[in-house]
Amino acid sequence: MKQLVNTTGVAFAIISSATFGLIPLFSIPLLGRGLGSPTILSYRFMLAAMMMALIMLLRRRKFKLEFNKLGIVVILSVLYASTAILLIESYDYIPSGIATTIHFLYPLAVTLTMSWLFGERTSAATYIAVVVSLVGVGLLAWGNHTEGDFHRGVMLALLTVVTYAAYIIGVMRSRASTIDSLVLTFYVLVIGALLFFLYALATTGIEAVHHWSDWRDLIMLALVCTVLSDYTLVLAIKRIGSTMTSILGSMEPLTAVIVGVVYFGERFDSSSVAGLILIIAAVVLVIARADRSRV
Repeated sequence: MKQLVNTTGVAFAIISSATFGLIPLFSIPLLGRGLGSPTILSYRFMLAAMMMALIMLLRRRKFKLEFNKLGIVVILSVLYASTAILLIESYDYIPSGIATTIHFLYPLAVTLTMSWLFGERTSAATYIAVVVSLVGVGLLAWGNHTEGDFHRGVMLALLTVVTYAAYIIGVMRSRASTIDSLVLTFYVLVIGALLFFLYALATTGIEAVHHWSDWRDLIMLALVCTVLSDYTLVLAIKRIGSTMTSILGSMEPLTAVIVGVVYFGERFDSSSVAGLILIIAAVVLVIARADRSRV
């Protein structure tokens, strides 16, 4: 039974990171058609919260959240929402593949924080997997053409490393770990929707969406890249821990680079191929290590 749970956790982690990596596929066309990022994020989180509410109703889950856990849920929501806005803003300055590969530095932050601050035992194989995956990420970004304010884009993407790592650790190490996964995801999305609604009102306002193509991308962004991604992330963290979940997040830059090359014509050369191979190798190493630990 233990093996089944761990294998399921690995699968959830891979699904979460792969679907998160699809964000550029739906958000960049929306940006290109003139919608501002505050509007996109407002609709994304509002639709995602509605979808999650429907799922909870169909599964007959209670919406009750204990008052003493509300504070940590608000903090987690702010961290998750901050990650979303920083990442989408970085697309204005650097290619989506580079932004996502920089974002993938968060496994290193998670691993080191869990080891140094929380005393989590981390094997040599785990550190090797982190290094291998980070080298792969670097190769993916190596040699890409850069336009605009590259340094600003890099800084925005680097900030997502901090916010997303803190979110993952918070889900695992705080009172939030005892909250039902569906309930936690629902409230993170609801609070995120409220935050982005207020942010949009304070900046560009909420822009009207008139075209079906915009609604299609917004719905897919909410369903695939938010509801499915965040829910499977919470499930993965609770089953295999924050460190392994973050390392298996290597599917995220892999997906983003493929999307960038196929749909947006971003550069793909020999260094990119080498990077993809190293990322896949890191994932295999983590899974193999998990299998041996269960023997």
